[in-house]
Amino acid sequence: METKKCSKCGGTEFAEGSDFIAVRPSKMSMRGSNKIYTFCLHCGEVDSIRIENTTIFKKK
Repeated sequence: METKKCSKCGGTEFAEGSDFIAVRPSKMSMRGSNKIYTFCLHCGEVDSIRIENTTIFKKK
């Protein structure tokens, strides 16, 4: 497994967290999905943001 290194401070310890506001396909949509942030535990720099459930965004 590859060891991540923070681009800002060089730290190697990361954690994941979620925002309390969900990403929705449209303003009128009731369904949403969490944003998952991966960030450096030393300086707080965000390494990545991903959407937990992408299936609600796929066109049928």
